[in-house]
Amino acid sequence: MPGDERGFVSRVDAEIHNKYGEPFDADVRWLKKYTGSTLKGSPVFLVGEHAKVLLEQFQETAAHQHWTLYGVAIMPNHVHVLLETSDDASPEKAAGYLKSYGSRRLNVIFGKPESGTWWTAGSSIRQKTVDSIPDVIRYIKHQRNALLVWIAPQYDIE
Repeated sequence: MPGDERGFVSRVDAEIHNKYGEPFDADVRWLKKYTGSTLKGSPVFLVGEHAKVLLEQFQETAAHQHWTLYGVAIMPNHVHVLLETSDDASPEKAAGYLKSYGSRRLNVIFGKPESGTWWTAGSSIRQKTVDSIPDVIRYIKHQRNALLVWIAPQYDIE
């Protein structure tokens, strides 16, 4: 959440700070308090069953769109996805598809959360170079507190 002491990427500085390895903002108490006051309901925390459903849906969506899904890490409060899209799909569009189809599947199985949505508005998107893929796969693979980590077998590295 913006303002969180653990770190966040602000929308104002997203073009500068929203790149792999770049610094991010942290511990802006007034912003955290404000952001908390704008929530539509209680924060959503995913559990293991949600993670399994989301992974299946992400795989299905990627296959349908002819995208390459390299890896996924699903934590209780956020998700990391490494995905190569087709030329006509912007990163924002791809994130929107994953969130939209993921929400539909979660809603069918678990019902809508109190806020009416599983996700926050927008996404923290960090475009990668081909050379950075092994580092990002390692990052995904070693997420602490992950409910689920999946790496496509052909891209799994130590």
